[in-house]
Amino acid sequence: MDYQTLTVTILDRIAHVTLNRPELRNAFNEQSIAELALAFDELGRNELVRAIVLAANGPAFCAGADLNWMKKMAGYSHSENRADAMRLADMLRTIYVCPKPVVAKVQGDCYAGGMGLVAACDVVVSVDTANFCLSEVKLGLIPATISPYVIKAMGEQAARRYFLTAERFDAKEAHRIGFVHEVVQAADLDTKVAAIVQALANNSPNAVCAAKKLVREIAGAPVTEALLEDTANRIAAIRASLEGREGVASFLEKRRPSWLD
Repeated sequence: MDYQTLTVTILDRIAHVTLNRPELRNAFNEQSIAELALAFDELGRNELVRAIVLAANGPAFCAGADLNWMKKMAGYSHSENRADAMRLADMLRTIYVCPKPVVAKVQGDCYAGGMGLVAACDVVVSVDTANFCLSEVKLGLIPATISPYVIKAMGEQAARRYFLTAERFDAKEAHRIGFVHEVVQAADLDTKVAAIVQALANNSPNAVCAAKKLVREIAGAPVTEALLEDTANRIAAIRASLEGREGVASFLEKRRPSWLD
C-alpha cells in the first residue's frame, strides 16, 4: 500500500506506523483517517507482526483535525457530519480493538483528536516536553467521538475538568492522571519504547492478544456468576491451546518457548 499521510514499516516483527504530515503538525483529514484504519486493520491480521508502534514525524505528535478539513465540515449537512464522524469513530475503534498491542510514542504536543489516537493505544510513552489539550470547547465543539477512549484513559474525574476547561497540561500531569504510562527525556524516548516493545514481543502472541481482549471486556464489569464462568472458560481455553501448553512446558523444562525462535 502506498500511503500518502503515513509511513508503515515492519522490522523484526515490530510494525511502525508513523504520522507523516509534519508541516501540518500531523493534523488528520479524511485521507489520513482512512489510511490509519486500513493500516491497523492490515497489521492486526498480519501474523508476522507482534506489536505496533504509533509515532509521528516532526515537532508535534498530532494537532487534531486539519483546518482545511474543518472548513469543509462547516458546510456539511447533519447526515454528512454524522457520516464523517463515524469514519473517525471507526478508525479509533480499529486501533482500540487491534489484536496486536499498540504503543504510542509521543514525541511532541498532542491536542484534541490526537488525544483520541493516543487513548486508543495500549501503552503510552511521552517525552517530558509534550503538552496535551482537549481544545474542542474553545471552538464551540465537544470531544464526542474520542470520548470513549479518552475517558477510559484519564478517568471520569480528570475528563470533567479537561473536557470543560480546555486547559493545556504537561506530560507530568498526563502521567499523574493515568493518561500516559511513562514520561522520559527526548534522548531516552527510543530506548524506552524499544524496551516495552521487546517485552511485548517476548510474550506468547496468542496470550497477549487474549489478555488485551480480557482487559477490554472485563474492565468495569460487575462480579457476577456469569463473569466468573466467563473468566474460567477463558483460562481453560488458553491452557489447552498450543501456545498455552508450549509456554508451561518450556517453563518447566527451562528452555525458550517456540514463539521466540
